[in-house]
Amino acid sequence: MARRKTTSDLPDDFEEHILDTDIKQEMESSFLEYAYSVIYSRALPDARDGLKPVQRRILYTMNDMGLRPDRGHVKCARIVGEVMGRLHPHGDGAIYDALVRMAQPWAMRLPLVDSHGNFGSPGGDDPPAAMRYTEARMAPPAVVMTASIDEDTVDFKPNYDSRELEPGVLPAAIPNLVVNGTTGIAVGMATNCAPHNLVEVVQALRHLITHPGATVDDLMRFVPGPDLPTGGKIVGLEGIRDAYETGRGSFRMRATARVESVTSRRKGIVVTELPYGVGTEKVVDRIKTLVQGKKLQGISDIKDLTDRENGLRLVIEVKNGFVPEALLEQLYKLTPMEDSFGINAVALVDGQPRTLSLKEMLQVFLDHRFEVVRRRSVFRRGKAADRLHLVEGLLVAILDIDEVIQLIRSSDNAAAAKERLIAVFDLTEVQADYILDMPLRRLTRFSRIELEKERDELERTIEELDAIISDEKLRWKVVSDELAEVAKTFGTPRRTVLLESAGTAVTASAVPLEVADDPCFVYLSSSGLLARTANADRPGQGGGRANHDVVVSAVRATARGEVGGLTSRGRLVKVGVLELPQLPGTANDPHLAGGLPVSEIVSLEPGERLLALCTLTTEGPGIALGTRQGTVKRVNPEVLGREDWEVVRLADGDEVVGAAQLTTGREILCFITSDAQLLHFGADAVRPQGRTGGGIAGVRVASGEKVVWFGVVDPDAPDGSVVVTAAGSATALPGTEPGAWKVTPFSEYPAKGRATGGVRCHRFLKGEDALVLAWAGTAPPRAAAASGAPVELPPATGRRDGSGTPGSQPVAAVAGPVAARVQAQADVEG
Repeated sequence: MARRKTTSDLPDDFEEHILDTDIKQEMESSFLEYAYSVIYSRALPDARDGLKPVQRRILYTMNDMGLRPDRGHVKCARIVGEVMGRLHPHGDGAIYDALVRMAQPWAMRLPLVDSHGNFGSPGGDDPPAAMRYTEARMAPPAVVMTASIDEDTVDFKPNYDSRELEPGVLPAAIPNLVVNGTTGIAVGMATNCAPHNLVEVVQALRHLITHPGATVDDLMRFVPGPDLPTGGKIVGLEGIRDAYETGRGSFRMRATARVESVTSRRKGIVVTELPYGVGTEKVVDRIKTLVQGKKLQGISDIKDLTDRENGLRLVIEVKNGFVPEALLEQLYKLTPMEDSFGINAVALVDGQPRTLSLKEMLQVFLDHRFEVVRRRSVFRRGKAADRLHLVEGLLVAILDIDEVIQLIRSSDNAAAAKERLIAVFDLTEVQADYILDMPLRRLTRFSRIELEKERDELERTIEELDAIISDEKLRWKVVSDELAEVAKTFGTPRRTVLLESAGTAVTASAVPLEVADDPCFVYLSSSGLLARTANADRPGQGGGRANHDVVVSAVRATARGEVGGLTSRGRLVKVGVLELPQLPGTANDPHLAGGLPVSEIVSLEPGERLLALCTLTTEGPGIALGTRQGTVKRVNPEVLGREDWEVVRLADGDEVVGAAQLTTGREILCFITSDAQLLHFGADAVRPQGRTGGGIAGVRVASGEKVVWFGVVDPDAPDGSVVVTAAGSATALPGTEPGAWKVTPFSEYPAKGRATGGVRCHRFLKGEDALVLAWAGTAPPRAAAASGAPVELPPATGRRDGSGTPGSQPVAAVAGPVAARVQAQADVEG
C-alpha cells in the first residue's frame, strides 16, 4: 500500500509562498472577465455580419463540411458536434438552439439554415425535436454569407485551444443584422433588433452609397418600417422613427383578424397572423383564462386549425347577441393579439458595444463590404498574376520545344535541368519548376493557342482588378451591383402592413352601429391594399398612410355603403366599406400606402387580381374595360345593382388588363401593346353592352403580342396627360428589371380609329424586345417598386418614338394623382 506523502517529503530548499488577495478585488476581477466573455463571445452580434459567435461558427463549420443547398441534409447532432469540438467551447444545447433559430421561418425573415424535421413552432409553444432526429444543411442565403471567405476577405483568429483558426467575421453579402434582426441578453446590456425586408434594405443601402449625407427621413422612403416574418400589422410609426434615429424605440404589433361566418347561424373571428414571437397556444390560454374569470364575454368556443398546408388559422366563435367587431377590440386590449416590440439596436462595432441608428447600421455594413471587395480583388489579382507568370514561362518554352526537351534529357538530374533552363531561356525558378513538373503532352502547338488565349484573359482580368483596387468609385459600384443581385435573388414581398396612429387603435373592422354613414374615399394601392379615409371633403386629405406606395384606383363612397371591385377574370365583386380600416387624418398625400390586403376582404380565384374600384350607381356612362387580346367593352350601368357577376364574357386564354369608371362619357380610351403600339379613341365610339356582352374589337394586336395596359385618359386634365413606357425582355416579369423608361406628353400621339394598330410609342434598344410596363393618364405620374417604395421617373420628352433612358431601379406600378380623378367624379355627382 502506497505511503501518504507528508511535509517531511518536501525538498530542503522548498519555500512556502502564499498570496493574500482581497475577496472584493477578486470578485470584481472575476465578474469583469465573465461579463467581457458574455458580451463579446456570446450575447451580442457583430454589426458587420449581424451574427453572434455561435451563429458564425455554425455557418462556417457547415461551409467547411460542404453542406450546401445542392447536397443532402445531415444530422444536426453531427453539425453540433463539429462546432463544439472545433470552435465553440460551450454546451451542445446552446449550439443546437442557435441552429434551430436560424432555420425557423417565423423567427428569421431570411432563414440561413434549411431544415428537415421538427424544428418547433411559433412562439415556442412546441419545442424542436432532439438533434439526433433532425437534419439540416445551408440555405442559399447562407452560401452568400460565406462566399469568398477563402479569398483573404476577412481576418482569422485562433480558436479556444489555438489549434485551428476561425473567422472573426463573415464576408456577409447580405445585411443580416437589419434583415434578420437579433435578440440577446448580456451582462448590463441587451440587444433587440427587428427584422426588415431585404429588398427595401438593399434599396436604402444603394441610396446611401450614392448619397452619403442621406437623413433618416431619406432612408425611410425605402425602409418605412420593420417587416416581420409572421406578417401582421404595425400600428403607430412614431416609435419606429425614434428607433431609426437613436437606436431605441418601440412599436405595437397587431394580429391580422377578420370576421367570418363560421357556421350557418353564427359568426366568428378568424386570426390568420399573430404578432412576432407570439404563438397560438399563448393566445388560446390567455382567452380561456379571461373567459373563466368572467373578464371576457361573448366567446362560445375557440379552435386552433393551424396546419402546414393552410398556415395559421385560429377561429374564435362568437355567441349570438354579441357584436364580433366589439369583441375583437377587447381581444386586442386583453390578449397577446396585440403586443409591443422594443427596439434596442446594440451591436459590436470595432470590438465595442454601441447603440446604432439605422444609418449607422447600414454604414457599418457598407464599410465592411467595401473592405471585403478590396481584399478579394487584391487576392484574385495576386492569383491571376501568379498564373500569368507561369503561362508566360510556358510560352517561352514552347517557342523552342525541341531544345527544351533535349536540354532536359541531357541533364544529369532535375536540379541541373532547372539551372540550365533558367540560364538558357532566362526563366525564373518558379517557371522552371513548373515546366519540369508538366507532362510533355501539354507542350503542343494546340496548347500554345490555349496558353495565348489564357494569357490575354489573365491580362484583362488583372487590368479590371487593378481598376477596382485603385478606384474607390468603381469599388462602390461593385458593392452596389452585388447588393442588387442579392435583392433580386432572395427578395420577397413585404408581409407586414404599416398603419399610422393618432393615439387611438386602428381597427380591422368597425362596429356598424357606432359608425355614421359619412362620405369617404376608398383607395386601392399598387401593392394590393384597400383602405378608406376619415372624410371626403377633399381627396388627398384625411388619409394618413404609411410612406411606401402609390394609389392605382380611388372612388367616393359612404362609410356604411359598398363599392365594386373589377378583377382580371372579368368579375365585379362587392366590397363593404366598413370592412376596410379607417386611416387617421395625419397626412395630406393619398399616395402613401396602408390598409388591408385585398385577399382579406375579397375572395379571389387563384391567379385573379383586383384591378380597379368603381361605384355601384346605376346611372352615368358606365364602366370601360380592355382585355389582353385587345377587346374593349363599355358596361351598361343599369346592371350594377346585382350581386357579384361577370362584367364581360372572355374568350379562352383572355383576361382583363385594365378597367375604369367613366364620369362624363367624353373620356379617351387607350390601349398600349407589348410591341410598343399605342391606340386611343373616344369612349363614345364604344356602344354600352349588358351583362352578357363580350365586347368589341378595341386594338389590333400582332401575332405573338399582347396588351400590356388599358385605361382611361381625361381630356380635360388641368396639368395635361402623359404616357409612361418601360422596355425590357419579353421574359421579364414587371417590376424585376429597371428597363429603359420614357415619359411622353399624351398630346404627341394622334387618335386612330377603333380596331386599328395605333402608332409606335417606344423604340427598342439592343436586348429589348417588348414593353414590360406602360401607363397613360393625368400628370404628374408616380411610380413605385414592388416593395411600394417610390421611384423617380425621367422628365417628359417630346419624342413619341424615342428609346427612353435606363431606370434606376425596377418599377412595378405607375399611377397619376388621385385628387384630379375623384374630384372629377365628385363634380359630376354634384
